[in-house]
Amino acid sequence: MKKKILLLEDDKLYNETLQDFLEDEGYSVESVYDPYSAYDKTYSNHYDLYLFDINLPFEDGIEALGNLRSANDETPTIFITSRDDKESLLRGFSVGADDYIRKPVDLDELLLRIKAVLYRVQKENITTLGEYRLDREKKDLYKGAEAEHLGLKPFLLLDFFLLHDTKALSLEEIYRAVWRDEEPSNGALRVYIAKLKKYFPNAIEVIRGYGYRFESSKI
Repeated sequence: MKKKILLLEDDKLYNETLQDFLEDEGYSVESVYDPYSAYDKTYSNHYDLYLFDINLPFEDGIEALGNLRSANDETPTIFITSRDDKESLLRGFSVGADDYIRKPVDLDELLLRIKAVLYRVQKENITTLGEYRLDREKKDLYKGAEAEHLGLKPFLLLDFFLLHDTKALSLEEIYRAVWRDEEPSNGALRVYIAKLKKYFPNAIEVIRGYGYRFESSKI
């Protein structure tokens, strides 16, 4: 499956040049020209990488990435910039950029940086849980070569448990983490808990009248 890139660059000619090059290299690229269009795209689509210019209309690329990170969007990001001041670079990394490349962009260097970031993220996306391996990108749980697709909400639940290992979590905390802006369902939560208990029967504790606790040491 092709890796999917969201390209945010307001110079239309330069945008087309980068898009054509990356598509020729086997990537799927969607182009936008301002941060608000990028927000619309990220709301309804999954991307493997963001490629953001910094100098943009309305707000700069650093502010745009900061807004996405505040919404728990952890998509790896490379900045394209004509700036060479230290302050801009520090701002970019402080909001969660993974790398940057200066204009005029050397296309071969850009390709190498994209591959390096995606490779690093792929390695970081694998978490070992006893005899299982969790692929965070695919949301698959592996036992040997066999894969079980968790689905979005069971994955978010497991991810939230792992983030707060051994902590007693209230139903309200779990609802916010898993359903976010949607209406939560206690019945659906019980189904997701039962699904995770198939793999980790001893790790999930029911705290009556409160919520749940996950202990990875009991996997």
